Amino acid sequence: MRPNTAVPIGTPSTSTVPNGTVSNSASSVFDELESEVRSYCRSWPAMFTTAAGSTLHAEDGRSYLDFFAGAGALNYGHNHPVLLEALIDYLRSGGVVHSLDMHTAAKREFLTTFRDRILTPRDLDYKVMFPGPTGTNSVESALKLARKVTGRQHILSFTNAFHGMTLGALAVTGNSMKRNGAGLPLTNSSKIPYDDYFSGATEDFLWLERVLGDSGSGVDKPAAIIVESVQGEGGLSAARPEWLRALSELCRAHEILLILDDVQAGCGRTGDFFSFEEAGITPDIVCLSKSISGFGLSMALTLIRPDLDQWEPGEHNGTFRGQNTSFVTGTAALNEFWSDDTFAASVRERGAELHDGLTRIADGYEGSVVKGRGFLTGIKFADDSAASKIAAASYERGLLVETSGPEDEVLKTMPALTITSDELRSGVDIIAAAAAEVLGAPVISDTAQSGTGQDGNRPRGEEDK
Repeated sequence: MRPNTAVPIGTPSTSTVPNGTVSNSASSVFDELESEVRSYCRSWPAMFTTAAGSTLHAEDGRSYLDFFAGAGALNYGHNHPVLLEALIDYLRSGGVVHSLDMHTAAKREFLTTFRDRILTPRDLDYKVMFPGPTGTNSVESALKLARKVTGRQHILSFTNAFHGMTLGALAVTGNSMKRNGAGLPLTNSSKIPYDDYFSGATEDFLWLERVLGDSGSGVDKPAAIIVESVQGEGGLSAARPEWLRALSELCRAHEILLILDDVQAGCGRTGDFFSFEEAGITPDIVCLSKSISGFGLSMALTLIRPDLDQWEPGEHNGTFRGQNTSFVTGTAALNEFWSDDTFAASVRERGAELHDGLTRIADGYEGSVVKGRGFLTGIKFADDSAASKIAAASYERGLLVETSGPEDEVLKTMPALTITSDELRSGVDIIAAAAAEVLGAPVISDTAQSGTGQDGNRPRGEEDK
């Protein structure tokens, strides 16, 4: 999401209660000391103080419903009591906080629980690597390992992909604004079309199949292909299960490693713990972060097919790859939410409610489409500038919701998976009111009123209204 720069961040503010904007004296230290790179505070200038569940509270007394969830790092909401209690108990016990990759009881408990709750029930055989604190660390480690194991340099990624802000991850990212920040050429990667990029006019993987099978094509075989099941920052395009299966089969046929970036779509956001479960594929390497700690604490995993785990000790490391507080809350989250299918079933049910609510809004505006999957869903309006305006109007009404896509053209909803149905309806109602303010009153067609506006033959994640 790009910031709302209608009012420069350094401009003195005199409004405190009507729109949640903090006073100049309260925010002056940010203007004075913090870098201009800051972003979210420009669109949401409230001074936040406390949070619980799906609600944040500001210093001026206002409350905000959260459809952002820490950019996906708070899948279980703010300060979930079970996770909070586990963290407080651990800290009060004098438990080790920082340990790099040394053995600790907290890490042992996390690994055991992750194996028993996540890997074994899904018949997944992965080695678990702790690459560093963030998603881009996981992506960097995956790219490095793929090159090391295969002896090949090139990586293929997809149009509109986003994989992180460090140089290797930026090289496989599509967004030009993010890539331009690198300040140097981003090499050893190429972009190929994501699912439905040509709106069905070109057969999936036709070009790639041809060049990989032609020794005269001049195209070197890549070390890996990296993909997101749902492009969280790239406009919420969601790959069809059959497309992901075809990609997996192509990789196996040509001995190319498949890296699945599940940093944002993983940990339950699409209704299964991993976003690729519905497709029935098993990637060679999986990147996880954001909500793997369950509490908004920094943590990342790289899941590696055992025969690919060819690292030398210390060949990839980092000071903050062993945060025991993250292990503690991560273990508590896995035990609380993933001991059986009950939570996943409720996420799928709430996700359907969210989709239905957004569909009702989209039905009122010609040319609008609902995109995404589960709790990573949004609306692309016919006017590409509408999403940012609707997000701003939603903030004024007490809702935090961001945008996605190379031009911020998609209104992106990403609530906590623990949100209640009442909170979900309240958020959707705010979006509807904001859309009406920006675009005018909706026009409800007869098909929308009868509930038959869906076209089941449309690619997943983009249903025309």
